[in-house]
Amino acid sequence: MSSFVTDALVVVVVLGIMIFLHELGHFVAAKSFGVRVLVFSLGFGKSLLHYQHGETDYRISVLPFGGYVKMAGDDPSETRQGEQGEFLSQPRWKRFVIVLMGPVMNVVLAVVLLTGLFKGHFQRPAFMEEPMRVGDVEAGSPAEQANIHPGDLILRFGNQENPKWEDVDIKILTSANEAFPLEIERAGSIVKTTLTPTAVGADREGYAGWDPTAPGILEAVEAGLPADKAGLKPGDEIVGVNGRKVYYFPSIVHDIQVSNGKPIALDIMRAGREFQVTLQPVYRELMGEKHWWVGFRFREGIVVLHLSWAQALHESLEENARSCLVTFDVLGKILTRRMSARSLSGPIGIAQMSGKAYREGFSELVFFVAFISLQLGIFNLLPIPVLDGGVIFLLLVESVIRRDLSLEVKERFVQVGIVFLLLLAAFVMYNDLVKTFRPY
Repeated sequence: MSSFVTDALVVVVVLGIMIFLHELGHFVAAKSFGVRVLVFSLGFGKSLLHYQHGETDYRISVLPFGGYVKMAGDDPSETRQGEQGEFLSQPRWKRFVIVLMGPVMNVVLAVVLLTGLFKGHFQRPAFMEEPMRVGDVEAGSPAEQANIHPGDLILRFGNQENPKWEDVDIKILTSANEAFPLEIERAGSIVKTTLTPTAVGADREGYAGWDPTAPGILEAVEAGLPADKAGLKPGDEIVGVNGRKVYYFPSIVHDIQVSNGKPIALDIMRAGREFQVTLQPVYRELMGEKHWWVGFRFREGIVVLHLSWAQALHESLEENARSCLVTFDVLGKILTRRMSARSLSGPIGIAQMSGKAYREGFSELVFFVAFISLQLGIFNLLPIPVLDGGVIFLLLVESVIRRDLSLEVKERFVQVGIVFLLLLAAFVMYNDLVKTFRPY
């Protein structure tokens, strides 16, 4: 119950900030062009709180998932006075700017948040800076079925040469059941194969079943335990277990656990020299659970960089551009039925993700807010009636034909948009409930 309350509070704050800035974009643009703003509302429906200042009624309304700016003369079905302060009295380019500024503010928020985050806290897994070498392959996974082995270097993934894990991971997540030709370097030879990710989980995301390299470099050795007695030191790298090469340190942990107390032989690399030690695991309690233990801890492969403001802005723009491309890729695949629509999330799903990001820490929450703000900006730019993108679409059509569309056409356009959004809202809510109560 406490988790539910936390999720609800976090998502209200998160969406509240994004909606406020979105509507602020419309508000500031309208005011700068002399358009009278009658209502500035966070939320829809009945007003809970309001404050009248000048000609504008500032409100907080009962339904928090949205907001709006009501301008004088923005409804073509209402009687207009023809005043200069009315929205429809403005030249089309000014109306275009007013409508566009809402989504622009969401994109700006995403860029600003990630720039600030990367300036003060920029870190990434070390494997992202290195060639795409496979560290581990799960039994029975698509990667194993494609004859991919630990230690393989991926030279080509689909049409991409010398790919990076970051790009490939995103591609796999959004490409379940799509076949990708691969070229692999293995022991000096080139191997060609095909990987077909399978759909897993509530969101039916693509899954390959492989992991990047994660060297087993020791960060600490606990005194008095088998690793210490065998002479292991921080900085040593475990490169083999029981005669098998290892490239992924979690697999070493797994091997120790499944040994069931049997001695385990480790190949160690120290200062360019390789030697072997045999450890006898001990059974002990750790954080309330009993495990086989040899007494060392691995170093997490994290690269921490101190960026200038220019570098942080560059990284932010790259990350947002990548997210934007992935979003359109996902939308295209959903529309062409190459990806499950279960990947879409509504208010419940966003609340759950907001709460999860909040519990994981400040950095994760900021990253999540930036991501959702960008999605909100992109969604509002889609040419769907009622949304900003629908208004922009009509303005572009009118600019091309050099006349205003009839009131009847605009009304039908809006009606179609309302029906579509209601159906979409019902679908994503159903999606959220299914994923909550039947996650697999």
